Amino acid sequence: MKISFKKASYGFALASVLVLAACNSAGVSASSSNGAPSASPSASASAPASPSASAGGGSDAAASPSAGAPAGESAPASAAPTKVSADVAAQIKELLKLAKEGKAPGIPYVAHDSLIDNVRDDWGKADSDDMAGKGFYAVYGKHHAAFGYNKGSQLFDIRSSDAKLQKLTLLQIEQTLGKPSSTAKSGDDTIYVYETGTEFQLKFAIPKSTGKVDHISVFSTTGSRNNMAG
Repeated sequence: MKISFKKASYGFALASVLVLAACNSAGVSASSSNGAPSASPSASASAPASPSASAGGGSDAAASPSAGAPAGESAPASAAPTKVSADVAAQIKELLKLAKEGKAPGIPYVAHDSLIDNVRDDWGKADSDDMAGKGFYAVYGKHHAAFGYNKGSQLFDIRSSDAKLQKLTLLQIEQTLGKPSSTAKSGDDTIYVYETGTEFQLKFAIPKSTGKVDHISVFSTTGSRNNMAG
């Protein structure tokens, strides 16, 4: 019995050794076969780098919203009308002041008082001189000016298309002078009319295509009413 017990225990020990060896062998083969998977976890560890990059992108996106939040808050401010500069406001106010006297900037003639003959004597023959609207219009391109006159040669409309005026927008004009007294359409242009409190009107012709002044007009209402007299 002792011998069989020893044999049994020896067999049990041998079986245990074989099992352990098998386990170790399986473990080694598993670990060697799992080399790629073990790389895969590291890759999957690095894979989150992509998400982390997108997380970083997300943080940028988060930064963007946070930057966007102020931007969102400031958006109404940027959408709000920009206050007209002091220089531009002064320029527009000067236009109204001159218009009250029947004058346009840079033009030495006065609506209602001057004659087209005065202009011809000083500036020579007009580039074009034709009947239009409420009278005749003489155009002097070199001087960026045009004059409306009646049959009595009296100027009733002095127009200027000086480059300085063509930088003005309706927003700047309305912020300085308020809303126009009236408006009218002339082709692509909208005419914004401001009463000066005298017999003259200051008009801004603004094409829809540009949104900026094409020309201004200092218009004599009495001169235009009598333009076909005589």
